[in-house]
Amino acid sequence: MDEFDFIIVGAGTAGCVLANRLSADPKTRVCLIEAGGRDSHPFIHVPAGVAAAIGTRKLGWGYWTVPQTHLDGRRIPIPRGRVLGGSSSINGMAYHRGQPADYDDWAAEGNTGWSYAEVLPYFIRSENNPDYAGSPYHGQGGEMNVTHIRGPNPLNAVFAEAMSGLQFRRTDDFAGANGEGYGLRQGMIRDGRRESGSTAFLGPARGRPNLKIITDAVVQRVLIEGGRATGAEIRGPDGLDRIGARREVIVCGGAIGSPQILMLSGIGDSKELKAQGIEVKHHLPAVGKNFHDHFAALVQETTNDPTSYGVSLKAFPRGVWNVVEYLAARKGPFASNVFESTAFIRTRDGLDRPDIQLVFQPARRNLGKLMTFPLPIGHGFQITAVLLYPKSRGTIALQSNDPSAPPLIDPNLLAAPGDADAVVRGLKLARRIFASPAFAPYKPAELFPGADVQTDDQIRDYVKRTLGTVHHPAGTCRMGADAGSVVDPELRVRGVEGLRVVDASIMPRVVGGNTNAPVVMIAEKAADMILGKTPLPALHPAKTAA
Repeated sequence: MDEFDFIIVGAGTAGCVLANRLSADPKTRVCLIEAGGRDSHPFIHVPAGVAAAIGTRKLGWGYWTVPQTHLDGRRIPIPRGRVLGGSSSINGMAYHRGQPADYDDWAAEGNTGWSYAEVLPYFIRSENNPDYAGSPYHGQGGEMNVTHIRGPNPLNAVFAEAMSGLQFRRTDDFAGANGEGYGLRQGMIRDGRRESGSTAFLGPARGRPNLKIITDAVVQRVLIEGGRATGAEIRGPDGLDRIGARREVIVCGGAIGSPQILMLSGIGDSKELKAQGIEVKHHLPAVGKNFHDHFAALVQETTNDPTSYGVSLKAFPRGVWNVVEYLAARKGPFASNVFESTAFIRTRDGLDRPDIQLVFQPARRNLGKLMTFPLPIGHGFQITAVLLYPKSRGTIALQSNDPSAPPLIDPNLLAAPGDADAVVRGLKLARRIFASPAFAPYKPAELFPGADVQTDDQIRDYVKRTLGTVHHPAGTCRMGADAGSVVDPELRVRGVEGLRVVDASIMPRVVGGNTNAPVVMIAEKAADMILGKTPLPALHPAKTAA
């Protein structure tokens, strides 16, 4: 059995960061195991190909939820990347850290070291952000390139004018001193191509002789002997194999994969494990619980004006030029992730932080059978209202003890009373935005929800019929100081030595924003913990500026 110092299970965002940091010492042997293949598919690397990347079967796990009780039995797709880079190779590339208060809440629950001031330096360490040189909130020279879209669609200025007319505040930096308001958003893009965990972190480390990368291999279980993780059992193209870990096994399978791997390894609720015929290694009933995700619904408008991104006869000459400029210089609409503007808004009084994110797209989203077509058909624009702090909680459970069987995914959407209310308020605001004088010259006509959906009850029913998640699953291996949590504040699995979980599953509550940047931060901080390094000094830039 080949032995390494560290085994990293999963080459998603967190796994790629850890592979880079842990293999930086040439004396340390690291093995990174990924169930998918290389990140060579062209849909991955062209930013505008987001929908096509998500819809490409070979790049994902093909997960769906179980029928949702509160959605009249609907099943919801849950895209997760199965490729080097994981979900960062198929996601929307949006960069956001969440709200500072989110991390202070984590710390207030006993998670020492996870306050905003303490995690900020880990966000900064890996960031290369040319747009905010000199800002105390941003980094220069890190592995991950973060930037604004160059030459955003003109409709973004129209969205900004509408928001200003409705008396909302503008923010120039969603990760700065005050990220509430509307503005142009940043993305993980480098020179007109997607910046993923693989391109940013794994690429620079790939040639190290002490780093072994195994692809197309599923980790069936973590090997546990005498209460300690000693390795991993994997099944790849050549059959079953075992790999030893001298120091630690680090599970980075994400909010769905990590609890599944722990349970297959005998770590979870003993009653549930025995029912599946799995030998119990450690009774830890919180594994797979606390599952939640951001969910959303949209207002979509159509127009005959060809300003928006889209395929049409009117836009044909421009489209030809856009292809040429991207192939020649990696510029233009194909270098954009389409999600160019956003807003973080409080939809009612008495809130201490935004409860809704409005995502503006200067394009119509293809729906139905055309959903995965790489380019929008026709012209229009839309606003998606995203619930930032859902109260509904669900579970990840095993379907069987067969590692190849997908888990039972139940986010239990809309189970908590009031979860839909903020989305209803967000959709009503989106309608006001599109009805503003700024959009009048484009003569928009509403496709969804449609003219027959007007009352709050009708909008709530529309949310129930159409909502989907925005692919930010979290919480299933909850970090906490209490005995009922899965991992402690150093991300060590309770009751099992030499085993950690590092990914979005450790979040006690999902942050109020996109989750990729927070996962990078979590992995950066975990790397220092694993290597026994002194934590980076806390930063208080707002106090310094004052």
